[in-house]
Amino acid sequence: MDEGIFFFLVFFGFLGAIILVPQMAKERTKRSAHDLVSQALARGQTLDSDLVHQLTRNMLEEGNRARKSLGNAVVLLALAGGFVAAGFVMNGLDQDGDAMHAMWIPAVILGSVGVAFLLLSVVDYLTRSRAPN
Repeated sequence: MDEGIFFFLVFFGFLGAIILVPQMAKERTKRSAHDLVSQALARGQTLDSDLVHQLTRNMLEEGNRARKSLGNAVVLLALAGGFVAAGFVMNGLDQDGDAMHAMWIPAVILGSVGVAFLLLSVVDYLTRSRAPN
């Protein structure tokens, strides 16, 4: 296998693991907590109000996804702009002009993910505001 391809596979596998593993662990913890609550209700046990408050607090925090997505979009678009600016600064230092082209690659990746988050926040905001109360 070509070492360039292997590097990208390892890098994106590592990046995916960093993003996906904590999310999967968080969802598994939520699922086990809700399974425990449903088993307690099936047995006829009463639930402590602090436990119910703690479980519903996470649901309320997740209800503000549009704002979080917009924040992620702003950060990623700013990083993309920073890479573009760094490419222009490095272009003056590099005689061949390869540095600017190399800086466009992460800028395009971060910018496209930032635009995706921006569209996600707009769609989430529009569908949330039109939902019947």
